[in-house]
Order: sequence, then C-alpha cells, then structure tokens
Amino acid sequence: MIIPTPVRLALGTGRHVLDPHTTVRADPAARPAARLLRTLLAPATGLPLAPAADGAVQLEIDGTAAAETGTEGYRLTITPDTVRLTAARPAGLLNGVQALRQLLPEALADGPVTGTAWTLPCVEISDHPHYSWRGLMVDVARHFQPVAQLRRTVDRMALHRLNVLHLHLTDDQGWRMPVDAYPLLTEVGSVRSRSMVGHAGSGRYDDRPHSGAYTKDELRALVEYAAERGVTVVPEIEMPGHARAALAAYPHLGNRPERRLEVWTQWGVCPDVLGVHEAVLDFCRTVLDEVMEVFPSRYIHLGGDECPTEDWETSPAALARTAELGLPAPKALHGWFLRQVGGHLLAAGRRPVVWAEDNASSLPTEFTVMPWRDGDHGRAAARRGHDVVMTPHRATYLDYPQSHRPDEPLGQAGVVVDLRTVHDHQPGPAHWTEDERAHVLGTQAQLWSEYITTPDHFDYLAYPRLCALADRAWNPGSDWTCDFLPTLRHHAARLAALGINRTGLL
Repeated sequence: MIIPTPVRLALGTGRHVLDPHTTVRADPAARPAARLLRTLLAPATGLPLAPAADGAVQLEIDGTAAAETGTEGYRLTITPDTVRLTAARPAGLLNGVQALRQLLPEALADGPVTGTAWTLPCVEISDHPHYSWRGLMVDVARHFQPVAQLRRTVDRMALHRLNVLHLHLTDDQGWRMPVDAYPLLTEVGSVRSRSMVGHAGSGRYDDRPHSGAYTKDELRALVEYAAERGVTVVPEIEMPGHARAALAAYPHLGNRPERRLEVWTQWGVCPDVLGVHEAVLDFCRTVLDEVMEVFPSRYIHLGGDECPTEDWETSPAALARTAELGLPAPKALHGWFLRQVGGHLLAAGRRPVVWAEDNASSLPTEFTVMPWRDGDHGRAAARRGHDVVMTPHRATYLDYPQSHRPDEPLGQAGVVVDLRTVHDHQPGPAHWTEDERAHVLGTQAQLWSEYITTPDHFDYLAYPRLCALADRAWNPGSDWTCDFLPTLRHHAARLAALGINRTGLL
C-alpha cells in the first residue's frame, strides 16, 4: 500500500471518513506533528482538522512504544471511528504523518482537489526503519538548484521517509555557500563564464554564464523547513580538491598564488587543489565555523576525494610541509590535511564525513566515511571502526542513465543504474560480519548535477529510483516482486499528484 514497505501492515474492514467536522487531539509533544498534518493536507482537501480534546484523529507520544518502534518508528491504527497515531519520539510521529498522507493519494496535490471523498482505509501498521541514515545528496555546485526546488525535494523525501538532505555546496564549478569572512567566494566563485556540453572532455561549451548562491537566511530557513518534516540538512564543503571556485576567488589559497584562475567550466576532476600552508588551514577553519553557525547538523561533510597531488609535488611550500611533518611523499599530505580540518570539527562537537576511496585508512575512526567507488572500501572502513554510509556509484548514483533506451536523457557515462539495481542494493550485505554491519549507518542516493538543468530532468532522474532506495533503506527485507513492484504501480498515482515526471517508471 505504501512506500517504503512497512514492517507490519494488516488491512481491516471499512473506511474512516475525514470531513470538515473532523478534529485532531494531540498531546503537547505531538502538536508539531499535528501542525504538519494540517499543513500537508490543507492545500488539496481544504479540511481544517481543528484541534479538540475529543478529536477522532489522535496523535500521541507513548514512551512504552520504544521497544517496538525505536526512535523513528510509529504505530498507525485506523478504524471507522478513529485514527490513532502513536510513537515513542516526535520523529516517529512525523514518519507516521507521511504514511497517513500516502493513504490519501489525491491529498498530495498542492492545490484544491474537488469531487473527492476524503476517506482512509481501515488498517493497522507497526513500522520502524532499519537504518538511521536514509539520504539524498543534491549537487547544487555544478548547476545551482533554487531554494524552491530544494523545498520540493525535502517534501518528497519526507513522504518517502528519507531523513538526510546532503547538500554539495561547493566544487570546482561553483561556490554556493556565503561566508562573511570571505565575500568573494560567492561574488566571484559562484559565477562561471560557460558550461561544458556533453560528457567530460567533450570540448564543447554553451557559452552562457551560470551563477547562483544562497543567502544565510535562505539556508537557515531551509534547515528549519526540513526539520519540521523530520529531515536533517548536512552541508558539504569540498576540500582539499574540487576547490577551483575558491581558488578563483582567493588565489593565495593555491599552490601557485601568482596564478589567476577562473571558475572551472569543465566537468571531471580539476588538477588545481588547495595549498597546505597555514593561511589555507585558517581559511578552512573560518569557513567551517560559519557553516556550523548555519547548519546544526551533527555531521559536516568535507568532501575529501579526487584530490590530484601534482600541485603539491611541485610546490616549495608543500614540499617543505612534507619534510617538516616527516611524511614519505606529498601524497600523504591529503590525510594530514583532512585530519587538521576534521579535528577542528571534532573539537566543536561535530562529526566529519568524507567520501572514501583508499584515503580513509589514515583517518581517525571518528570520521564517518561514504564509500562510493567500491563497496569493499566501506567494509574495510567498518573493519577499522569507522561508521559508514554506503554510497556505491553503481547502485546509488542517480545521475547515471536508468535505461538503454535511445530517448534516455544525457547522464554520466559508464554504466546504467536501473530501478532493479537500486532496489537490490543492500547497505549492509549479508556476507559482512555482524560487527561490520553494525557500523553501517545507512545509505543515500546521489544526484550530481552536471546535466540537471530543469526541474523535470531532476524528477526524471530521481523518480522512481529514489523510491527504491527509500524502500531498501527503511526495510531491507522488502521483496522486489511481492512488495515493492506491486506497490510502486499504485504509487504512480501519488507521484502524479505531486506533479512528478513519471516517464522513468519501468
């Protein structure tokens, strides 16, 4: 009936009718969830769902439910007379509200729907997620995504019980996060003169400037909006590689300060990286301090992957730093750099996150890693004691094409990631040991935005594959044939009500 597949669902007999006289009873701790329910249902239904002490719709915090539902689970019981939603924690109530929404597919529309009787099927659901990290990474650096698009994304994530929006805010092609101490990061670093057309290395460009940056107020408002829906926003500031936009704004951060660079207009891996002198470390600490002021998330992502070391191998300052630290080669500066900036986050009570290739072996176990090249990198990290969020590109990168059809929109070259592949992905594979699987926080999908220039293309890439990832992250026991696929066919009506481009449904 709903996505993600509930742990336990039993259909009853009859239906519960919602009408203008329906009221809601919520204890004090449940009132934010009740407000969310009204906010979400009002545009389509027009129902006031007014508060009342004897409301037929009942939202409650019940601490005794923790043993069954954990911190994010819920129990939903619908009879002809009452709708009762209980959870051990507020986060569970928010998830239950989203399950309730899915039982009213027409109510997902963002405007009035007429001629519809607002009825809920009688059902009993007891549900909780297997993984605590169920995320989506959105790259706003390659192509800027307006705040309205991010809010729509949060709404759709919450509907599918995804709880982490990972914002990739900086890269070679653009810097989108304002930093008061370094205003040129957005004045200069957020604007590129043109964009590459086609895949990396095509040599073709559109010759149209591309720009965009958020204000801190916009980002704070997004964080609050997401929190109201049970979604945490995790920011990412790429370092020491993928930093060309920062170097265009402040050349003294590079390994050749005399060189003047433009914001990169190509796709792929740029050879220009941050230097390793003290001014760079001061810059990174200052930027991260301002990031932490805006984003209260426990986790702060540092990027950390795809860092060419040629600049360090020819830089007198980098060579001197290598000798000073007694490192075997400039390549080892990479781990040292991440330890310096990660230590700053740890001292502030935050947890650094990095993309993991073979670079995580030199990092403290307090770093959380996202293995994207190969799942074995995740297993190796778990064995060393790192928490991991599994992000293997062949199963979670939604910027890859989802079919071999000739009309498939442009995507990353290399592989096809179809719907079945995403659903088959198990964040904690069965062949891992129990101790290794215990370090798996969860998984997330990645939407790199080299080719995402319209909301429709965004939706086409995300759906329905994001539904499959949400299903697997919530309930690893969901069966493709018996559970997910039949439900997805019904879920198509919900996606249509949301106005989502569904041409990718397979």
